[in-house]
Amino acid sequence: MLYATLKPLTALGARLLFRLRAEGAEHVPAEGAVLIASNHASLLDPPLVGVSTTRELTFLAKAELFDIPLFGGVIRRLNARPVRREGGDARALRTALRVLEEGGVLLIFPEGTRGDERVLREGKAGAGMIAVLSGAAVVPVYVSGSGQAWPRGRRLPRRGRVTVSFGAPLHFARVEGGERKEQYEAASRAMMGAIARLRDRAIGAPRTADERVQAVGGAGVTTPQGPSQIH
Repeated sequence: MLYATLKPLTALGARLLFRLRAEGAEHVPAEGAVLIASNHASLLDPPLVGVSTTRELTFLAKAELFDIPLFGGVIRRLNARPVRREGGDARALRTALRVLEEGGVLLIFPEGTRGDERVLREGKAGAGMIAVLSGAAVVPVYVSGSGQAWPRGRRLPRRGRVTVSFGAPLHFARVEGGERKEQYEAASRAMMGAIARLRDRAIGAPRTADERVQAVGGAGVTTPQGPSQIH
């Protein structure tokens, strides 16, 4: 109930404050298990990715956030689930796989923590593990501008322009008899490579007239006509 109530309000606020646009959101399958793998530069990233697709998201957040009075309870009701970044977190892995087994959409940040949005770090093997074990479609995402709108260390966000770019789904199959850790690491590298290509497109080549650009608003996204060029 809280998620459904706040989503259109968040979308409206994001459009007014950050001129939020979503590109390639049609790459998110309309049904079935989806793992969304995004870069991470700002606390704004989870809600901005969330309002950029019509699917309801569950996302993993660092466990320390759930210890903050009131805030922790709110984000849990908004489908956040805790993950401990030190070492393996078997409980978080089980939660992630359960969401995907039930046909849900899970948002993860393979880099594991926030950083400069233009400098992508190596993806954690845990992200690849979730992708390989679940067999879910993996949709890469690059969020551009959130790091300027609310950088790490700043108490409050400021106005800016944010674009959420979705790429074509990736699929990872478990290879029997292969080294599991190598499979997970390879999947993580592939995710980060796809995110890097979206980044290069976002900060490099100019937009073309036939790009499909979606204005974020209401309960989901409105879609002007035109073919998508996001891959």
